[in-house]
Amino acid sequence: MQAGGTTTRTTCPYCGVGCGVIATVADSGAVTVKGDPEHPANFGRLCSKGSALAETIDLDGRVLLPEIGGRQADWDEALDLVAQKFSQTIAEHGPDSVAFYVSGQLLTEDYYVANKLMKGFIGSGNIDTNSRLCMSSSVAGHRRAFGSDTVPGTYEDIELADLVILTGSNLAWCHPVIYQRLAAAKTARPGMKIVVIDPRRTMTCDIADLHLGIRPDGDVALFMGLLAHLAQGPAIDQNYIAAHTQGFGEAFAAAAALSFSEIMERTGLPAMQLREFFRLFETTEKVVTCYSQGVNQSSSGTDKVNAIINCHLATGRIGRPGMGPFSLTGQPNAMGGREVGGLANMLAAHMVIESAEDRDRVQRFWASPGIAEKPGLKAVDMFHAVADGRIKALWIMATNPVVSMPDADAVEAAIKACPFVVVSDILRDTDTARHAHVLLPSLGWGEKDGTVTNSERRISRQRWFLSAPGEARADWWQMAEVGRRMGFDGFDYETPADIFAEHAALSAFENDSSRDFDIGAHADIGLAAYDSLSPFQWPAPAEVTFLSAGGDKRFFANGDFYHPDRKARFIPVQAPATDRTDEKYPLTLNTGRVRDHWHTMTRTAKSARLSGHIAEPFAEIHPRDAMELGIRGAGLVELESPNGKAIVRALVTERQARGNVFVPMHWNDQFAAKARIDALVAPVTDPFSGQPASKNVAIAARPFAASFYGFAVSAAKPSNPQADYWALAKADGGWRIELAFADPVEDWVAWCRTAFGIAAWIEPLGYADQQSGDLRLAFFDDGKLLAALFLANEPVAVARNWAIGQLAVEHADLRKRFAIVAGRPGADQPDPGATVCSCFSVGVNRIIGAVRGGCHSVEAVGKETNAGTNCGSCRAEIRGIIDGCLAAAAE
Repeated sequence: MQAGGTTTRTTCPYCGVGCGVIATVADSGAVTVKGDPEHPANFGRLCSKGSALAETIDLDGRVLLPEIGGRQADWDEALDLVAQKFSQTIAEHGPDSVAFYVSGQLLTEDYYVANKLMKGFIGSGNIDTNSRLCMSSSVAGHRRAFGSDTVPGTYEDIELADLVILTGSNLAWCHPVIYQRLAAAKTARPGMKIVVIDPRRTMTCDIADLHLGIRPDGDVALFMGLLAHLAQGPAIDQNYIAAHTQGFGEAFAAAAALSFSEIMERTGLPAMQLREFFRLFETTEKVVTCYSQGVNQSSSGTDKVNAIINCHLATGRIGRPGMGPFSLTGQPNAMGGREVGGLANMLAAHMVIESAEDRDRVQRFWASPGIAEKPGLKAVDMFHAVADGRIKALWIMATNPVVSMPDADAVEAAIKACPFVVVSDILRDTDTARHAHVLLPSLGWGEKDGTVTNSERRISRQRWFLSAPGEARADWWQMAEVGRRMGFDGFDYETPADIFAEHAALSAFENDSSRDFDIGAHADIGLAAYDSLSPFQWPAPAEVTFLSAGGDKRFFANGDFYHPDRKARFIPVQAPATDRTDEKYPLTLNTGRVRDHWHTMTRTAKSARLSGHIAEPFAEIHPRDAMELGIRGAGLVELESPNGKAIVRALVTERQARGNVFVPMHWNDQFAAKARIDALVAPVTDPFSGQPASKNVAIAARPFAASFYGFAVSAAKPSNPQADYWALAKADGGWRIELAFADPVEDWVAWCRTAFGIAAWIEPLGYADQQSGDLRLAFFDDGKLLAALFLANEPVAVARNWAIGQLAVEHADLRKRFAIVAGRPGADQPDPGATVCSCFSVGVNRIIGAVRGGCHSVEAVGKETNAGTNCGSCRAEIRGIIDGCLAAAAE
């Protein structure tokens, strides 16, 4: 308890870093957040998204009551209908005619009940999760190599290593707190080497000693070449291989069959860079290889994971401080979901659904009437089954597959045609929720109570500090209620502590150390102990061992893997063809994330600060490709694949490799006209993991022909903008919107009245230049700016952040009103420029001013402006601005 409010220790709901957060609720109800200095994942650091959490917890757009067919209902009516429809469908068509599609946004307790209900009582394996799109190739690779889904190392290893390899990971933007831990370690030990393997030169390359601009899907060939090189030198650990592994000969033979010239061709890397990378790995004992979506989201993702693990097994560099392969999880609780069997091909407590012994053990523990006897449908196959009618009742929880799934248009059509769809979510207007027959109001962050597991196997509490709004209820409660109404016993939980205790007890049930996951020390946890539970790493067995005696926990330094013979497996892999392009679709699309947004923006789009850095969807394209295609910087580009189309802003940059295009996956139909980029992604999957190949998609690109471009600000949220292109973002005091029109609008004033809700009696101030095509309109009411529209034949060059700021300024003075129509600030209203640092809302012009004032280092700019002093993920951008200013001054 603090003076003036209550303070709660909880966990961030974004990426798999699992940062500790301290949330304070003032007597007024205002919420503030800061990093928890005692949490071992972040030690007080937060990224821009975590820092803005308090800006995303409003009730705007929330589902507050159950809804059936769009009308409000009570819980009894809604839950009775869900139970009746699922029971009826199972009775008529069998248990495999129903499915759950869940999410890494669920807490472990939610995940546990969902898995128990579907696999243990309904009797189908048809429960899968959006973690399938995130980390399932890591799961498959771990299980093939280790015999279990075990992450061997800890975050500390990244700081202790002398060589850190980041492959398929834009750490600076996707895991900023880990990036800052790595950057700090390199500053303390300048001899540390960092290698970034990525087709793009991302912001993470700012701290890299070597950037390998690899071809898409060239990773398998790269690590095959590394294994063959290591096997011929002193780094190979024959003793470790002989004592703790099997299959080295076959894996080496497969790697050695790939010639050096073939490696160069498959990877697109020059000989000098390949040899330097091989030398660094060979001569550095303390090596950590971190990998994320660029490895996993591939049709060869599992082989990529095993190619990396092969190199660490061959050198014995695993499970010791500063050594090992490290899977960086994308979602906040993808790991917790894996622990309870949330994937269609897993059982709870890391048990195996194909094992009759494991199935019997779980069934006896649950005292269930039956248990799924085979794996269920993985995500892509699940939605194919929805489309062809095999699945007739579908429950979607805490995720938005109409935006995030590959072939997203076909997924939307399948959901729309499904006879019965239940959606549990916190927002009404998501691309998926609009197709729900029953919409159930769930708890959001700050209201939930449970646990999550981060990338280093650390289990932390998410605690509630806000009361549940309306009739919102926990996801576990919803599923337990449906289970009871379907006639099943075993779902009489009263608190999440009850579920966690059962989960812990199952992990220890008949576990003779043949399974890695064991948190039996918490099997008898009570509500008070659960409420005060401190972050801990598993395993935490009931018996006190060296693994549960405190400190960081690592696996496999001395072997003892989880295959029956306790030995690891080298996996022979094959380097796939990397080029999917053809004459019609000559470019390769790579989808991914940006710094300040998350998944499908249902949370981050609520924050004006987080939309300030990148406010609209974009495509990074190389200048030569753009020139050949007639695409101009800041113009619009239409992207097309055999599966769909999108229209986004062109960002022409040499950071992008030739022949490649990068587009973020966040934008949806609530915030852009046509930017659901996963609609272009084919449903091609890895044969082992079922993970979609979202990083290597053949597309075509062409300029989008616009006769008018526009930018607007509005105090009210724009309604259904009638434009060929629009992108909407929250702004301080209102909204900002980018626009483009293929044809002129006959009456722009009428268009504004409709789009911005302007009353008929309010007349605009205006300016028009027939020769240039410029048009500007501004609407005021009693000194308040209601909306302003800026139009031109070219992309509009208006000071955007200044224009946004006018929504919060009084305009009683007519001269100020005409300044808006002029589209430029006066001398007394400096334009901050485009946002660079979201944490402190620092614009590029302010940073340029600091550089011109003598701040010639990132640290000096930070001291002057605060930019880059919180999460640090903008530091590379700041350094680029400094370099540009100094170069310009030297000319």
